Amino acid sequence: MKKIVTVLGARPQFIKASVVSQALSATGRLREVLVHTGQHFDANMSEVFFRELAMSAPAYNLDIHGGTHGAMTGRMLADVERILISERPDAALVYGDTNSTIAGALAAAKLHIPVAHVEAGLRSFNLRMPEEINRILTDRISHWLFAPTDTAVRNLMAEGVAESQILEVGDVMYDVALQHGARANGAGGIVDHLGLGGQPYVLATIHRAENTDDTDRLNTLVDALTIVARKRPVIWPIHPRTRQLLARRCRPEAALRGMHLLDPIGYLSMIELEKNAAAIATDSGGVQKEAFFHRVPCVTLRDETEWVELVQAGWNRLAPPRSAEAVASAIEAAIGSQGQPVTPYGQGNSATQIAARLCRDL
Repeated sequence: MKKIVTVLGARPQFIKASVVSQALSATGRLREVLVHTGQHFDANMSEVFFRELAMSAPAYNLDIHGGTHGAMTGRMLADVERILISERPDAALVYGDTNSTIAGALAAAKLHIPVAHVEAGLRSFNLRMPEEINRILTDRISHWLFAPTDTAVRNLMAEGVAESQILEVGDVMYDVALQHGARANGAGGIVDHLGLGGQPYVLATIHRAENTDDTDRLNTLVDALTIVARKRPVIWPIHPRTRQLLARRCRPEAALRGMHLLDPIGYLSMIELEKNAAAIATDSGGVQKEAFFHRVPCVTLRDETEWVELVQAGWNRLAPPRSAEAVASAIEAAIGSQGQPVTPYGQGNSATQIAARLCRDL
């Protein structure tokens, strides 16, 4: 039996891994060892996903979080390297574009362990984003590049990646939505708990450094959501880091006025809020896709998005946080809108394709 060490550490990676880990196990030929870096350490952003998505507990939890990008990534690199030397796997598997991603990929590549990158080929073409740097470098040193879309494949081909290393598998988050989405429908859930039944509310998430680390952009987004909240409820589950920055850099009274501010919530509660929202305003790549899976209009609070097919199809629109009024108008305009009937993310069998390719090649 071949061994795969999977390195993950952030909320979206737990979601993606839930179906891929299941598919790897189902082969009967691959044994997975999970390494949780600890990048997302809050119980509501980590432990709850393992419980709700029926994932095995990680074999290793490195408890590495906080600090600068270099300090965090360096600590992860050293600890993951130690584990890889001990476990001696046949391959390493990483997801997405976080510091955990590049640390896992780099540690494996330097030990000549082939790397599989799930969600390869995404590009924002904005090198000021730490995520863009992570994904480009991870793709460059990966052996298997599992691309979610045709656009991602074309990006990799344009960068000179060998066609034999690229497999367009669709998006594993669509697998998760099909497998677990129906569980987020029950009465008495978070929508009822918040007293939102029948009300057209807006769901917001903000966590990317380009927004949270820039005081002007963060203030603009807070002001925009405050404008929207004058007309309809705004539900905002707040990332712990964003909450700290709000308290330090923004006007606290503006952040609180007319909004439901929530601590981080579990996967099923988040899906319930997404499915029942009138619109979603976010800077999260994963939430953009989940909005589409549930056919809810989305506004992306960034200058660009990696998921360009959703903008082209009319399910998503960009609203760069330069003007509070413009962002609020974009959110209001999205409510009630519909995009084209497209299927850019595969058929919901991405995880089984990934497992089958690894089985074949290992």
